[in-house]
Amino acid sequence: MTDSPTQRVAIVTGGARGIGAAVSTQLAVDGYAVAVIDLREEDTAGTVAAIVDAGGRALGVGADVSNADDVTRAVAQVADDLGAPTVLVNNAGILRDNLLFKMTEGDWDAVMAVHLRGAFLMTREVQKHQVAAKWGRIVNLSSTSALGNRGQANYAAAKAGLQGFTKTLAIELGPFGVTANAIAPGFIATDMLRATAERMGITFEQFLEGAKNEIAVRRVGQPADIAAAASFFCSEAASFVSGQVLYVAGGPKA
Repeated sequence: MTDSPTQRVAIVTGGARGIGAAVSTQLAVDGYAVAVIDLREEDTAGTVAAIVDAGGRALGVGADVSNADDVTRAVAQVADDLGAPTVLVNNAGILRDNLLFKMTEGDWDAVMAVHLRGAFLMTREVQKHQVAAKWGRIVNLSSTSALGNRGQANYAAAKAGLQGFTKTLAIELGPFGVTANAIAPGFIATDMLRATAERMGITFEQFLEGAKNEIAVRRVGQPADIAAAASFFCSEAASFVSGQVLYVAGGPKA
């Protein structure tokens, strides 16, 4: 890892835990200085400490990605403290699952705000630095739920929307040396799914065991599996890959 003025800077939203934390630490291993953004700055401390303890550079920033003022402030802070960000991983997300007839407007709006509005606001702000540098990488976190999933009309619509958003970014920003790709994880063992297991009335371990049997490779995914895909998309080796959706799900999906 390097602390040189030429070190590239990456932003990972929702980086405090789970997939976001894994992506943050992997990008630090890859040589990036990493800004870890989450709703509360104090929640980013663990991810930041892991990066710094390993010899990397990291910054924790508290921001609501669905709030334009927060996003402007956060990206400016990253640029001032670490350097101009040219890699963006839009990972921040929430779940408000329910069947359509039970889903409230609040459930719908909250999911759209974080996933779609958040990705839009963050990308609009970061692309200024990417275009100026004539180089950039954008990775958006979609999901296999984009193909449809019971009880997730809001989440599925948002994740499908991110795929269209990604393809449009690839077209618009490609001439400036910026690539945009999406990762669609399948079943990934994260704390976010513990609430799902609780709603089903089973333990998290039972939930994981049941999911494993439905996956071709007979194991559930881990955050590191998604981090590996993000690492590739952010690399120089992926400079001719843009506008793509990679399903990381242990078997064929799309």
